[in-house]
Amino acid sequence: MMRSTMPDDSRLLIHAYLDDELDLANALAVEQRIAADPALAAEYKRVEALQRLVRERLPREAPPPDLRSRIEASVGVKRPRVQPSWRALAASIAITATVASGSTWIVHGPGSRDTVRDAIVTGHIRSLMASQPTDVISSDRHTIKPWFRGRIPETPRVVDLAKENFPLVGGRLDVVDRKPVPTLVYRHRQHFISLTAVPATGLAVSAPDRHAADGYNILRWTDDQVAYWAISDIGVEDLNKFAQLFRSAEPEQ
Repeated sequence: MMRSTMPDDSRLLIHAYLDDELDLANALAVEQRIAADPALAAEYKRVEALQRLVRERLPREAPPPDLRSRIEASVGVKRPRVQPSWRALAASIAITATVASGSTWIVHGPGSRDTVRDAIVTGHIRSLMASQPTDVISSDRHTIKPWFRGRIPETPRVVDLAKENFPLVGGRLDVVDRKPVPTLVYRHRQHFISLTAVPATGLAVSAPDRHAADGYNILRWTDDQVAYWAISDIGVEDLNKFAQLFRSAEPEQ
């Protein structure tokens, strides 16, 4: 009997991709591998067909309607319930279609700021709808920075703001301009703040500029040729305070 020469990690990636367990950056990478590798494409079709057959023959049983509230009560944690608007869902679909079609986003061109903003909003909403808002969980910046190293060309500036009531929760990779960018996640009371760092070569330093989209407050500013986008459902005053604390923090050691 002939044995498959496909690496085990490739099989695991296929299952993770079909189960929607990958973040957007890794899902795109898997799609590219499937398109370039006939054996991987065949495995993808086989697993997809098997999963479809299982769903048809063994319909999933709906969980009890009060399951989530019971779990939250048992662990003593209440996550904010996110009700994305139709505009947010439309933005998510548009961004996915743009990436899938191979189109290129121009980060610094006319009207590009709106496109980047939509990507930031979509990344934040996706994180809140996931089981956790981060890819790596840590309150230690010396853990977060090495995690990013090797995944993206330059590691982001990471600031510890726990004493100011904005503790670091972790980090994740989001996608802007079809490229992975770092997002730091902070918490203020029961609310999450996503801070995404987008390369902005050639742009001058700028003060925070406020935006609002789909019920979220957004601040954008530029420091050291990096455009920072902070998004959250906290009040404008609190988000302004967060931005001021982040910008004025001591340089990393």
